[in-house]
Amino acid sequence: MPDVLVIGATGTTGGRVLAGLRERGVAARAATRKPARAGQIRFDWADRATHADAVRDVRAVYLVAPVGVAEPGPVVEPFLATARAAGVRRVVLLGSSAVAEGDSGLGVLPRLVRAEMPEWAVLRPSWFMQNFTGEHPVAQGVRDGEIVTATGDGRIAFVDATDIAAVAVRALTDGEPHNTEHVLTGPEALSYAEAAEIVARHIGRPVRHRAVGPAEFTRRLTDSGLPAAFAAVLAALDEDIRRGAEDRVTPTVERVTGTPARSFHTFVKEEIR
Repeated sequence: MPDVLVIGATGTTGGRVLAGLRERGVAARAATRKPARAGQIRFDWADRATHADAVRDVRAVYLVAPVGVAEPGPVVEPFLATARAAGVRRVVLLGSSAVAEGDSGLGVLPRLVRAEMPEWAVLRPSWFMQNFTGEHPVAQGVRDGEIVTATGDGRIAFVDATDIAAVAVRALTDGEPHNTEHVLTGPEALSYAEAAEIVARHIGRPVRHRAVGPAEFTRRLTDSGLPAAFAAVLAALDEDIRRGAEDRVTPTVERVTGTPARSFHTFVKEEIR
C-alpha cells in the first residue's frame, strides 16, 4: 500500500520527491490535479471529495500549497484534519525562506501543520536555480539577454530543487521526525548581475541584469498578464531581496542529506544550454 502521498507530484519539487522516494524503495502515491499516467491519482485542492481517497493508507504527506491561492489556510486546514483522521502522522510542508510565519497568506501554513500533525517539517528554500530554465520569467530573460528584477544588488543563495527534494525525502522517511524548520540554500549568495555573468560566460552570449524600481517591476508583471495584487506581492519580495533578506547561506542541505548543496556554477554548466 502507498506509504507517502506526494502532492504536486508533477511539479518542480514534487516530481523529484516522488523519484527520490521510489529510489529508496518507499511506496509513494503521486497526486496531481490532472492524472495522465498509470499510478497517478486525482487530487484537487478545490475538490474536497478527492482528499479522503488521496490520504487513505498513507502515513506521510509531502504538502505543496494550492497554487495561486492568496489565503490557503481555509483550504489546507480541513485537508490536514482529514489526513490526521485517516492515520497520517507526518507532513512535510514546502514553504519559502521569503515568507515569514504569520496569521495570513502562506505564512499561516507552518502553524497549521504544527498544530494538526504530531510529526512535521517545514522546508523554507531560497529561490530555485530552476527559475533560470523552463518558462519562468528569469529563464525568458536569459533567452532575451536581459533579466529584469527589482532586487538591485541584493544577493540570493539560489538552491537546486533536487537538493530541496533530497531534504524532503529524508524528512519524510527518517525514523525520527525532524519537527523543525529547514532553511535551504545553495553554497553561495549571488546578485542577479553576478548570476547573469555566470550564465553569459557559459552560453557564450551576453546576458545582463537590469535593475528597476518596484513600481516599474509591478507594471511589467501586470503587463505580462499577472493579477495586480499578485504582481505587487512579487515586487515586494524583490524589494526584500534588495534589502538583504535572502543574503545568507546555510549548511542545512549537507547536514540533513550528507551531500553538499549543488553550486550555481555546476547547475549552469549542466542544465543551461
